[in-house]
Amino acid sequence: MDLLSPYRLSFELLMYLLLGWSLVEARREGWSAVWEVLAGVLFGLTLEWATIRQLHAYRYGRFLVMVAGKVPLAVGVGWGVIIHATRRYAARTGLPRWARPLLTALLALNIDLSMDALAIRLGMWDWGQGLHFQYFGVPWANFWAWFWVVFSFSAALTWTEGWKARCADWLRPALAFIAGLCGVLATNALIVFVIPWRWHATVVALLLPGALGLVLSLHPHRPRPLPPTVRSVPLTFHLVYLVAGLLSGVIFHPPALLLISLLMALLAWWLYEAG
Repeated sequence: MDLLSPYRLSFELLMYLLLGWSLVEARREGWSAVWEVLAGVLFGLTLEWATIRQLHAYRYGRFLVMVAGKVPLAVGVGWGVIIHATRRYAARTGLPRWARPLLTALLALNIDLSMDALAIRLGMWDWGQGLHFQYFGVPWANFWAWFWVVFSFSAALTWTEGWKARCADWLRPALAFIAGLCGVLATNALIVFVIPWRWHATVVALLLPGALGLVLSLHPHRPRPLPPTVRSVPLTFHLVYLVAGLLSGVIFHPPALLLISLLMALLAWWLYEAG
């Protein structure tokens, strides 16, 4: 794969810009908030490395900065800024604390439902199953894995808010990293050893609508105003992949990808920007 692919290079540079912006914004809240963002990046890198080692299910194209020769630093950064932005959104919706990680995970999936299928067509990563496998070339298991790893990390951070232990603000991100990594390993083990692949679509069909229905039953509201990165991070992902898909033409193969990408982008616009 070409190191200088404009799509991979643009994605990588944008991730570093979003990280810098998120860190500047977090610094206004204190150094513990900065540590939360960095812990999310470290978690993203570790979960990718662990999943590649454990499952050997996909491989990445070449990016400018690779960690251990296998994981692009930009992908770990992407995980960190997505979790940080979606968790901050969920915290402002009026949901009870126990339910916020569910919304955080669903908001992250709003990005991945269009991103993953386009990314493999742009050469960013490869599931090795062709472009017609399950969800436009993406295994169904990827989506409930996304749900559980985001849920695990964000739940540990959210449920320990207000913890009065000494150095709690610094310990909470470390605890979230451990909880998230346990979620990664447990999810990967379920995929490999417990749930047969032919049931993966059924698991997604039950888990995701069920979580969405539970969250909606609690009547969350759309928070306004929102911090700049909370709005910009999700919309940047949608815009980058929508534009890259249109310029390269891959979003038309099949045309359903264009419809899904537009629907997910419009949903994100309604959540983060619409009055």
